[in-house]
Amino acid sequence: MSPELFYWLTIAVKMAIGASVVIAATVAAERAGPLIGALIATLPVSAGPSYFFLAFEQDAQFFSQSALGSLLLNASTAIYATTYVLLSQRQPFLVCVPAAIAAWLGSFVLFSFFIRTGSAAALLNIVMFGTCFALVRRYRDVRMPKIQLRWYDFAFRAGLVGTLIGIILGLHTVMGPLATGALAAFPIVFTSMMLILHHRYGGPACAAVMANGITGLIGFGIAAYVLHVSVQSLGVPAALILALCITVAWNLGVFFLRSKKSA
Repeated sequence: MSPELFYWLTIAVKMAIGASVVIAATVAAERAGPLIGALIATLPVSAGPSYFFLAFEQDAQFFSQSALGSLLLNASTAIYATTYVLLSQRQPFLVCVPAAIAAWLGSFVLFSFFIRTGSAAALLNIVMFGTCFALVRRYRDVRMPKIQLRWYDFAFRAGLVGTLIGIILGLHTVMGPLATGALAAFPIVFTSMMLILHHRYGGPACAAVMANGITGLIGFGIAAYVLHVSVQSLGVPAALILALCITVAWNLGVFFLRSKKSA
């Protein structure tokens, strides 16, 4: 087998594995209700596979800067979700989703232009998530209808996620670490759920998942910051495992806290 053919075969396998992970997560999310669905959706099911495969090719310095890009994008994702939640209560899909994407992209460009350090990015996340949580809190408790998934749901998600992972793996040397980390943290799960749930069940039901997701995204932000500051001392494998453990522990903590409060 030629080296070029082997390279593209490897890319295809990585895309398939990453897409499978995201599909499994979104199916579980849609069947579990707003809170559990959001906590599953905010696990690094998209960024995780991308970072995992990059670990075989890049050094600790690259990962440190990539984590900074993910941290910046996490703040933009909070704005993305909040914009959708607020608009989807009254506006149609063709208004609220493009507006959310525009807010996400514009805020990330602004953040990446002015913020260059991990500490500044962490402070930005604290401010953004505090503000966004206050704005969407009242929309979290909406009853989710039963989901009937169709075959094209899986095909759509597989194509969306596989394409994103392929872009990351194929162009990361051209994009650089900051853009790679940002693209790895693109809210692919949120977007796919918006595209499917809003059309079938309306804005408020889909918005409940996004509103609950604000809390879950805080854990991802903490994990991205820890990866940024620890990867050069711990090494790439240990730092990635630590970041994963943080996101899982945070979401489990949120779940048990909300369950105890409800009880």
